[in-house]
Amino acid sequence: MLLIGCGILKKEIKLIIEKNKWPLDTLFLDSALHIDFKKLSGKLTSALEKHHGKNIIVFYGCCHPLMEQILEKEHTFRTRGQNCVDILLGYEFFSEELAKGAFFLLEDWALRWDHVVTKTFGNNEKILKDIFQGDRKYLLCVRTPCSGSFEVMAEQAGKKVGLPIKWTDSGLEHLESVLTEAVAKKMKELECKTQE
Repeated sequence: MLLIGCGILKKEIKLIIEKNKWPLDTLFLDSALHIDFKKLSGKLTSALEKHHGKNIIVFYGCCHPLMEQILEKEHTFRTRGQNCVDILLGYEFFSEELAKGAFFLLEDWALRWDHVVTKTFGNNEKILKDIFQGDRKYLLCVRTPCSGSFEVMAEQAGKKVGLPIKWTDSGLEHLESVLTEAVAKKMKELECKTQE
């Protein structure tokens, strides 16, 4: 089996795979693909086609308007959840913080903030502040047991967009639950195929 997915939680996913001893290889795509639908669909489609027949599970949320059609074409499915943050934090906490005005910042994006944000919105700080302050009230920086130190980068990101930062620590139980469900679903599919 092969998990193809967003690389934003690759350390966490690898840890969970190892812990559960799942027979699952991984191929992680750049998390910055979320900001370019054309590139995301191109890279994901290419990876799915290249590894066709390898019993693929896709680790993505609804990160592309045509996600379900892309997966249907390759006869596979994705993990349950709106996006990686929802999958990590759980829907209830994610929704509460989103409603309060959070923009979620994980280590991967904090470390590559300039690359990810500048590539999308340019380098004009006034425009960046207008965009982020339009409907967001703070950056919620999410630490996991796998996170390194990204406090300095998070502070810099907050300054660039003119938002205060807050911190939350997340366990991996929601992520593990979603992955367990996906692996069980794929194993059941494989079981059914061998019985045909």
